[in-house]
Amino acid sequence: MASPPLATPLRWYRSFYWRIAISFAVFVVVLIIVQSLIFSYLIARAPFTGRSPNNLAAVVAADLGSFLSEGSTTRDIEAYLRQEYAGAQPIYVVMKNGRIAANRSVPLDLHMQRTVEAVLGGTNFRRAGTEPMLGGPPTVMTPIQVDGELRGMVVLPPAAPSPVREFSRLFSVPGTLLLVVATALAAVVIFGPARRRLRALEEATARLGAGDLSARAPEEGGDEIAHVAAAFNRMAGELASRDEALRTADGQRRQMLADVSHELKTPLTAMRGYVETLHMADARLDEETRERYFSTLERETFRLDRIVKDLVDLARLEHGAGTLDVRLFAIDRVFAHISGRHEHEATSRGIAIRSHVTDAADQVTGDPDRLEQALDNLVVNALRYTPRGGTIDLKATGNGDWIVLSVTDSGAGIPPEHAAHVFERFYKVDAARANGSSGSGLGLSIAKAIVEQHGGTIRLTSTPGRTVFAIALPQHQQERVH
Repeated sequence: MASPPLATPLRWYRSFYWRIAISFAVFVVVLIIVQSLIFSYLIARAPFTGRSPNNLAAVVAADLGSFLSEGSTTRDIEAYLRQEYAGAQPIYVVMKNGRIAANRSVPLDLHMQRTVEAVLGGTNFRRAGTEPMLGGPPTVMTPIQVDGELRGMVVLPPAAPSPVREFSRLFSVPGTLLLVVATALAAVVIFGPARRRLRALEEATARLGAGDLSARAPEEGGDEIAHVAAAFNRMAGELASRDEALRTADGQRRQMLADVSHELKTPLTAMRGYVETLHMADARLDEETRERYFSTLERETFRLDRIVKDLVDLARLEHGAGTLDVRLFAIDRVFAHISGRHEHEATSRGIAIRSHVTDAADQVTGDPDRLEQALDNLVVNALRYTPRGGTIDLKATGNGDWIVLSVTDSGAGIPPEHAAHVFERFYKVDAARANGSSGSGLGLSIAKAIVEQHGGTIRLTSTPGRTVFAIALPQHQQERVH
């Protein structure tokens, strides 16, 4: 039995494992890009968070100095701050006149306010021996000057949080949700199709295990899963073929048993009837009738013996039992033996048995005894169906490395619906074609088995008035001696 072909190695880009790896890498890259876009969006929404407190205070002080030098009043400062620095960290402006403006609605710490007002009032802390005490994060203060005159102070109370910390605070919850959703989508997109295909393979396996030999798995794709599905389908197909072959063989076995029983029952029934009649005490049979009964019993016994022998021969041939005695022999001698064996019957019915051997086929390689048995069965079959005054031709011709042996009769022919079955055991063509004799129904089956054991073929062609059984034998067989 030939081993199944190995699966063709996959190209790397068709591999299921590489697809998972590449899909995961693409998923990570997409996630990073999305996070970068969100980060850029947050930075764009807070343009001043990237500046240091000192620079921001200096910029605000310079802007307010220009703003006041243009004639604006301190009342307009808060509106200016809320308009220009709405997205920045908390900015407070303390003017010398005591007014306070801011870009946020949160009030300035009171302690810080007093310290800034003291600085604006000209308090010299070094001479007083004290320093302004400001708790918490460092406070940035920058003077606002207009034409060299101190007009107020820009105060940035605590330093604004770093962009990374602000991003982490803003992105912690959305980022987590994004990661969860993206992971779920990746699982569905990457593993969903594979899960469906594996599930289909599992269902097909369960159906096959339950006895459904028509179960097949989908083979779409070119990765490992598709290869496994293809291997499974090949296995299922082979199992279905073997199951069908077993069913056919079982049917043939049952039919053969029925045929054998029928064929054996016919002579046994006749023999039993005659034996019972002969054993009857009150049966008064004359000598002629008694002799006829015994002749019938003898004939049916020979028929029964022939059927059993044919069955044994057929079983041995089909199972390869025994060794052929292959050698080179003259086919015309085989034809002569067959013609002599049936000469009496053929002469009594006016049937001519003729033989012809070409120069290219005078020597045949094979087992002469087995081939004579096959040809004799064909001649017996021809005699059975050839009418009185007909002919039977035995012919041997050469055809390259093949020898063709044929048996041709001038009978009524075999109808096409029967021609395909004539080599089956116990198959009988329409009884109207026979002349009343009956064989075992195994002769053609035995002939076919002998020819096939020689590595040859047997073929039937039949038309009304001409039926030909042709045996083709290869002439390259090695000789084997018992």
